[in-house]
Amino acid sequence: MPETTDTSIPGNDNAGGGLKKSAVVAIIGRPSAGKSTFLNAACGEKVSIVSPVPQTTRNAIRGIVNAERGQLVFVDTPGYHESDKKLNIRLKALARDRLGESDLLLYLVDSTREAGREETLIAELLAPHLDRVVVAINKTDLAEARPASVRTFLSVALPGLGADRVFEISAKTDANVDALLTRLMDLAPAGQAMYPEEYYTDQAVDFRIAEVIREKAILNTREEIPHAIYVEIADLEMKKGGKELWARAFLVVERESQKSMVIGKGASMIKKIRLEAVRDLNKLFDYRVNLDLQVKVNHNWRQKDPLLGRLTGR
Repeated sequence: MPETTDTSIPGNDNAGGGLKKSAVVAIIGRPSAGKSTFLNAACGEKVSIVSPVPQTTRNAIRGIVNAERGQLVFVDTPGYHESDKKLNIRLKALARDRLGESDLLLYLVDSTREAGREETLIAELLAPHLDRVVVAINKTDLAEARPASVRTFLSVALPGLGADRVFEISAKTDANVDALLTRLMDLAPAGQAMYPEEYYTDQAVDFRIAEVIREKAILNTREEIPHAIYVEIADLEMKKGGKELWARAFLVVERESQKSMVIGKGASMIKKIRLEAVRDLNKLFDYRVNLDLQVKVNHNWRQKDPLLGRLTGR
């Protein structure tokens, strides 16, 4: 079932006719650079979950922006960073794979952090594809932002990148996001829309429900637990003539000790996660969502290749 919104890009009138444009735009950047926040701002709807915990995104999330001149399909990739853990290796490979599959590459840089080894690695990945790269220097609304420092880094790491491909934005406040979208549409090739214009994402209902539950679990837990959680949707059933969706889901952790922490004293934590998830889900869908949420253990799941492949779509 489609997720829809009325998203438009200012200055993109196509009254004179002509060919429409269409592009897949991969978003790449370090963990916590604001990729998911940007995607939600661009689409005008909650497409990707957001949290202060690095590596929240585990899949290539698609968000769709429709305008008079055409359609931009954004792919939010996992944060790119160095790690020898199995899950993180898969997430990094997922981000790399999207480079060759996309028409344009949006490199999101956190202006509040010094460019380090990971930023250099990303620049090295992008250098051979410079004709397809646009850079967004993000979080410029913050007092600690240093966009000039980022520009200095870009001049060294990506010396062939034109000034008209670099934008200072705030995904959180929506500042200069429209100008960035307009430039991406300028660079998009001619082509037919990949999705109906009423869509703002192509995510399946079960995936969206699982991601919202995981977001609430991440925001309400601490220490190692946010990274040790995944969500399994066991059942979905539409009731009351399509007015209510009943869902049974499991928050899955790696150890029994984590299970007791996620449940909480008197089941207080799992109740809080469920209520917050239901609140958001009822805003996302045009029918009510009734959620049965439980916790179970899958010992050392982050070492199990078949499960990692399913969770990351690889």
